[in-house]
Amino acid sequence: MNGLKITVLAACLWAIHPGVVSAQQVSTRAVIDSTHVLIGDQFNLRLEVDQPQGVRVDFPQIGDSLSPTIEVIAQSPLDTFTLDESQQLKIIQNLTITSFDTGRQVVPSLKFELKYNNLTDTIESLPAEFFVHGMPIDTTKGPVDIKKPYAAPVTLKEVSPYILGAILIGALIFFLFYYIQRRKKNKPVFRKAEKPKEPAHVIALRHLDQIKEQKLWQQNQVKTYYSDISDTLRTYIEERFSINAMEYTTDETIKAFQTQRGLLNEKNFSELKNILSLADLVKFAKYEPLPDDHNLTLMNAYFFVNDTKLEEKKTSQTKENERDGEEVVLK
Repeated sequence: MNGLKITVLAACLWAIHPGVVSAQQVSTRAVIDSTHVLIGDQFNLRLEVDQPQGVRVDFPQIGDSLSPTIEVIAQSPLDTFTLDESQQLKIIQNLTITSFDTGRQVVPSLKFELKYNNLTDTIESLPAEFFVHGMPIDTTKGPVDIKKPYAAPVTLKEVSPYILGAILIGALIFFLFYYIQRRKKNKPVFRKAEKPKEPAHVIALRHLDQIKEQKLWQQNQVKTYYSDISDTLRTYIEERFSINAMEYTTDETIKAFQTQRGLLNEKNFSELKNILSLADLVKFAKYEPLPDDHNLTLMNAYFFVNDTKLEEKKTSQTKENERDGEEVVLK
């Protein structure tokens, strides 16, 4: 690095105050990184002060420029070092400077203020110079177009409002289309959650309980009594065995079970056949069963449903609760 060092030797400290060792001095230096720079380049100007301990040296207050053509970009804080055993101190400050004017540029003299035992004096650095060169022009290519500025990459923060806006507009369009379609079909815009369907045997047993409580045959409504029992069993058969018993006659229903013998055992098959046949006699032949037949028919309907119902799978928690219950009983 080619540097221009400018040293100014001040008078010995005895000129400030008698009795101080004459070997001790105060000196300043201005060092430039390079004496030849390109226009707009940033480079360093280092200010140094060598002084004995006990002497105060104030650096000059520098603004944003040293001259009309030299700008100050940054200033570092003061760094202080002790030089071996000579009781001398070295204080350094770095200035980052630049210039946008070509040709010879001069750093003016800088004044440092010295204070010792209520005495004040100043010491100045000598001017420093450097040369600023313009950018070289390639004349072999002739005139060229000015390059367009480079496009900065787009960040997520910049495009996120547009993305959110597009999502919102899309959601509004979808909702409007959905609303129009639902209104055309006379359906509600928001559907209620459907309740889980009850098992077929639960519905059948509830209907049989209602028939029992109504006491229809005691009120001489025998035909209605047997019709309700028959319809309850036929509905149960449709849900449980997927046989269209509500549309089939009794003979067709019985024949459907006969072709699928694995669906019912002999006892349940016989009970169903007796109930449906007796109900047909009451409804179509005006047959009048005995009171015991009324009770037996309802009881057999209960038995049929309970014996053929589809058992729900028990969860592991239910099985564990049942085992706990069994253990309590055993204890």
